[in-house]
Amino acid sequence: MARLTSLRWFRRRRIGFGWRPVTWQGWLVTVSAVAALISAGALLRGSSARIPVVVLALVVYAVIALATGGSRSDDAVSVAEATESATEPDSTSTGLSQVQEEALHVLTRSSRERRSTDAPALTVENLTKRFGDRVAVDDVSFSVGAGEVFGFLGPNGAGKTTTVRMLATLISPTSGSAMIAGIPLAPERGVAIRQRIAVMPENPGLYLRLTVAENLGYFAGLYGLRHPGERIGQALGAVNLGSRADDLCGSLSKGLRQRVGLARALLSDPAILFLDEPTSGLDPVASREVHDLIDGLRHRGVTVFLTTHRLAEAERLCDRVAILNTRLRTIGRPDDLRDSLFTKTLLVRTAAPLPDPPRVLLVPGVEGWQIDETGGYILTVGDARIAAPNVTRALVGAGADLLSLSEGRHTLEDVYLDLIADAEAAR
Repeated sequence: MARLTSLRWFRRRRIGFGWRPVTWQGWLVTVSAVAALISAGALLRGSSARIPVVVLALVVYAVIALATGGSRSDDAVSVAEATESATEPDSTSTGLSQVQEEALHVLTRSSRERRSTDAPALTVENLTKRFGDRVAVDDVSFSVGAGEVFGFLGPNGAGKTTTVRMLATLISPTSGSAMIAGIPLAPERGVAIRQRIAVMPENPGLYLRLTVAENLGYFAGLYGLRHPGERIGQALGAVNLGSRADDLCGSLSKGLRQRVGLARALLSDPAILFLDEPTSGLDPVASREVHDLIDGLRHRGVTVFLTTHRLAEAERLCDRVAILNTRLRTIGRPDDLRDSLFTKTLLVRTAAPLPDPPRVLLVPGVEGWQIDETGGYILTVGDARIAAPNVTRALVGAGADLLSLSEGRHTLEDVYLDLIADAEAAR
């Protein structure tokens, strides 16, 4: 029998028999059924019609309970059912399983359509937020392309969370403007913006006495989803939690709760997904699972706005990063930021010190040299691809025993610390 509503009114009891109401409609039906039974008992006392009337009331109650969701023990359809309609999944290789790939393919249909446009997913111009005399965010401007994983980095108190709260319409900016998924940031457009985005804070904020499926069902109702059971099954399949739908959230580990939070954020197929420290407190295995999911979202056109303190995580995941310390210090691809802030170097290790380093090392492509603390040589070069062969030939020609020659690599952490140190020094 078709459900009378897209929301489940009842749930089969996990212990014992019967159903329990989970919405106000379910409680209304339950109270009405109890009232009907009491009335039948009082009005038909001693009558032979009392038993048929009671049986009829119970049958009607059971039919309504079954028709409005009580036929399943959890809100989510099975992952196999949820992904039956997922045809032609993306062929991009990620660390996700086939079930996750197929579920994401269904969940992100709108995102793949948005990816075909050239319009930025997010544009921010001169955004400023003051709390009294304190400036939390000062004249920040940037844009984020559709389908981009954009890293937002900065020390504690730099204004990252305040920026996300403004873009998520939770607080109003003091000045400046923004376009979020094509919608101007304005108080009267808050509902429209929130329908196009999803925010997963560091603490997912789940109801611990409810099951995983019950949590997702509640939020699916807030989103007004027409077929919540199907979407919940797909979201759980995407985060590989289909078998945990009936577990209480209070019994889950922090890593599993984070994945439930991600499933909740994916329910509405958001144009922009704001992730605030999604791997905070997770072990390496759980962090890798979150990373794989973010990669999968990127390949399917979902724009991810990622705030994190893990710089290696940002370097691995992000197409571009912005470094904030109240004001925007820099923005760009991690490789470009390293190239703009640091000179290119070659690291040379020899078995014994060179008797005349300048004569051997100052070859075409090498701009300077110095000895490091281990006795090796750091060569400043313009282009490592040109300098490295010349240095190798010079060392071999001089009879030196070459142990290693490698390109010096600065990390995103080096960029971050350099910029933050300059910002602190300027205060």
